[in-house]
Amino acid sequence: MTGRSQGLSTRCVHAGEIDDAHGSPHTPIYTSTTFRFASTADIVEVVQGRKSAALYTRYGLNPTIRSLEEKLAQLEGAEAALAFCSGMAAESALFLTHGRKGIVCLGDAYGGTLELVAAQLPELGMRTALLLGSESDRLEAELRKGAGLVFFETPTNPGLEIFDIRAIADLAHRHGALVAVDNTFASPANQQPLALGADLVVHSATKYLGGHNDLLCGVVLGSAEQVAPIRAAVGVLGGVPDAHSAYLLLRGLKTLALRMERHNANGMRVARFLEAHPRIRRVWYPGLASHPDHAIAARTLAGFGGVVTFEVDTDLEGCMRFIDACRIPYIAPSLGGVESLIEMPVLMSFWDVEPKARQAMGITDSLVRLSCGVEDADDLIADFEQALRKV
Repeated sequence: MTGRSQGLSTRCVHAGEIDDAHGSPHTPIYTSTTFRFASTADIVEVVQGRKSAALYTRYGLNPTIRSLEEKLAQLEGAEAALAFCSGMAAESALFLTHGRKGIVCLGDAYGGTLELVAAQLPELGMRTALLLGSESDRLEAELRKGAGLVFFETPTNPGLEIFDIRAIADLAHRHGALVAVDNTFASPANQQPLALGADLVVHSATKYLGGHNDLLCGVVLGSAEQVAPIRAAVGVLGGVPDAHSAYLLLRGLKTLALRMERHNANGMRVARFLEAHPRIRRVWYPGLASHPDHAIAARTLAGFGGVVTFEVDTDLEGCMRFIDACRIPYIAPSLGGVESLIEMPVLMSFWDVEPKARQAMGITDSLVRLSCGVEDADDLIADFEQALRKV
């Protein structure tokens, strides 16, 4: 097992990998749903927690999944990691376990997260509150009401807000609340929330961690104490990944550090190009000095990622013409893959949000979210140049 003091690229390649009898350099895919034991005494040792071993895949007790969890824990600097079949499954288990005293969701968030916090959890009798990033000054008041969990993305989706994890964690901890950070947009290569004071980290591993748009996975990470009750609920909630998805994620993680270097570089190059273009109203990218949270980003992020959000100086139809004219990015939801993806949030992830609510969140008819892949930056810029002429 790789030491946590080694560099990120070394841990990406070697952490958590288990040897098999044939000398495979990577963890094999264990497709078994169940695992046999030599005796009843052996299975009792595992069931009662005195021995760690494969048991039953629906509980996550599968060698491929456990190998994945160990690699993820070492990359994020966590004591424990718990893999799920999707990011939303991970969030759901997190909220149901640690959000019973009340949840405060701060800032922009994925549409599914907002639906879960605003509508689904309150139907179960859970108290929740959604605060815009501009309403951060209301956080302490919500904590005084007894909320037990503060949850936020940083950078956020799609506005790329950056929050001061340390300051929020200090405030929450004074009121006895836990802090969970969605680190999907940054990845462990760019940000380490646990080292900044967060208690728990969640990822949609479908994005940068997997990196190839070919798997669905999620993960919750933190101290063994905080992850344990979530793990205990997995057998009931049932949101574990299958072994093949776990294997694909293990494979994708091997190149995470390399891929993030290119994502970061492409994001910066494209953001600078767009900010200088006369057909662009505004660009949101944490690496630009014009970003309102640039000072925090420069202090807390090792890189600024590949997602660039910008507003085209046109209307809905003009923005659609721009999107349709792009030749390299695929018109598709999601982000973090080697392929560049482009979308209009108003037509995809926020299409079912009321117009007034969208406006309050800054989701305009000409807002574009671009996920820069690992293509050559010069090719991407040339493509956007020709597409903007079609507006």
